[in-house]
Amino acid sequence: MTVPAFFLGAVLATLYGAAFHLWRGGSGGRLLLYLFLAWLGFWVGQWLGSQFGWTFFNIGPLNGGMASLGALALLGLGYWLSLVESY
Repeated sequence: MTVPAFFLGAVLATLYGAAFHLWRGGSGGRLLLYLFLAWLGFWVGQWLGSQFGWTFFNIGPLNGGMASLGALALLGLGYWLSLVESY
């Protein structure tokens, strides 16, 4: 992966996390959680797509489709798990 592709991926993952925070709201801690989950999901999706050969919406060496799906899946899972209230 090239350095520009890495930076583009970091920007896209940051935008996904920030947009999710804008949509669902929350405190600064939630913003950090969403950013972390978006970054982790994005790069795991990128890695899984390259390992299994699943490609769509490629942007040069960046597998934008699978990476975006990974980010959105992990954001959704993280949000769902964060709804649990402790008693």
